[in-house]
Parts: sequence; structure tokens; C-alpha cells
Amino acid sequence: MEANSPYLPWIIMAVNGLIAGWLAGLLLGGGGLIRNIFVGIIGSFVGGGLVRAGVLSIPYFADSPWLHQIVVSTIGAILVVILARIIAR
Repeated sequence: MEANSPYLPWIIMAVNGLIAGWLAGLLLGGGGLIRNIFVGIIGSFVGGGLVRAGVLSIPYFADSPWLHQIVVSTIGAILVVILARIIAR
């Protein structure tokens, strides 16, 4: 795949979402592959919004920006799972 492929950001977001959703699933239990991807992607938007709003402040990992993205996405995914469980009750 080319480096300038229009699909590359979507693939990166899916991989980031999969990792974040998997980590949230490990911490909170449950979830399959598809659910983890969706929770992780939604969590990346939630976590990113919280960072931009100044509500969530974590140190930036200069050596690994991927790690920073995954940490923010995982925190957002955990919040999404907790909120979904509260609403489902």
C-alpha cells in the first residue's frame, strides 16, 4: 500500500481502535473483535476530545507518539464502556 493512500488514515484508526478496545476489554472484561474496534474508535474520539478540552492531561511520550495515541484512546474507550454499562442498567 502506498504511503499516500487515502485509506491509510482509516487503517491506522482501526488498528489504534483495536488496540485501545482490546486494552479496555482486558481491564473491564468482555468484548469481541468487532466490539473492541468500535469501542476503541469511539474511545479515541472521546479521549481526543477530552484532551483538546483540557479535561484529560497526560504526559506526551515524545519517543513514541503512537503510545500517546493508544493511551488517550484506551482511556476514552474505558469511559465509553463504563458509560454504556451505566446506561444499560
